[in-house]
Amino acid sequence: MPNTNGVASSAHRGIHAINPFSAREDHSREAIIAHKIATTVSWLLLFITSVYYTFEHPHEGKYHRHTIWGQNRAHRTPFTMNSVIVSIYWIVLFILQIGYNWHLYASNTVYVNAAANVGSHFVANNLLLFGFIHLWTRSHFWLAELLLILNFINLSAAYFRHSTTPRFIHIPVVSAPLAWNFVALYWVGAVMVHAHTLPARIVANIFIWGILAYGVFFLAAFKDYTIGFELSILAAAIGVDQFLGHIIALQWIFAFIIMALLFVLSLAVGVPGLLGRDPFKRGEIVDEDRERAPLLADE
Repeated sequence: MPNTNGVASSAHRGIHAINPFSAREDHSREAIIAHKIATTVSWLLLFITSVYYTFEHPHEGKYHRHTIWGQNRAHRTPFTMNSVIVSIYWIVLFILQIGYNWHLYASNTVYVNAAANVGSHFVANNLLLFGFIHLWTRSHFWLAELLLILNFINLSAAYFRHSTTPRFIHIPVVSAPLAWNFVALYWVGAVMVHAHTLPARIVANIFIWGILAYGVFFLAAFKDYTIGFELSILAAAIGVDQFLGHIIALQWIFAFIIMALLFVLSLAVGVPGLLGRDPFKRGEIVDEDRERAPLLADE
């Protein structure tokens, strides 16, 4: 009788070998070179596209065409964001991503392998956002939302599979893009369904608390203060724009409350870790036994 377990194991190893999203303890020289080329080219593609469509609108397409922030102004919703805050967010993110790319050239193999393990997710993120910008600026909102959903799945997979990646790789490749992508789902989704009416604003007053719940999940489960701070900044971007557009409204009040709560909670989680007093390892879900461990140690 044939050994089906051996065949299945060989097939699994074969799939693992060709799967670009597989986590590996080490990478071949050829694989590292491929990551260097793919990450650099995809980053340049997204960066140049982002800069171009920030200042220039598309010249083809059958629907209304605007710049990235022109669409933001033309389709105001309860999740419209302040362009200045979000632009600064992305400028800092692009700079940090240059640092991520540099780690693929580092002499430390630990950093090289960590950077390579998330490289395919980084490339996928860049390509999906490249497509998103083209669709968004040409008013193809349903398709733009679809690409954001696909990227949310991509970045979530990167997060849960590589939650203990070093911070200087984790922030520019995983947590900061994921935080923006999550909020962008609200942003584009509201435009997609034409959320301009009073009932839509009431629904938005409820949905905005999802930003707080999402941030608290990562703070509680993964001790990840970076995503808490990032969501806090994006909540501030919503709050500022909503305040300037609708002074008498609940949305900006809720946004600022969420911003403050996430900021304070992120400080509470982050400061002990930075001071070396964190009893829990980042990237691991905190369970009851681990919560009791410090108390048992004291006893």
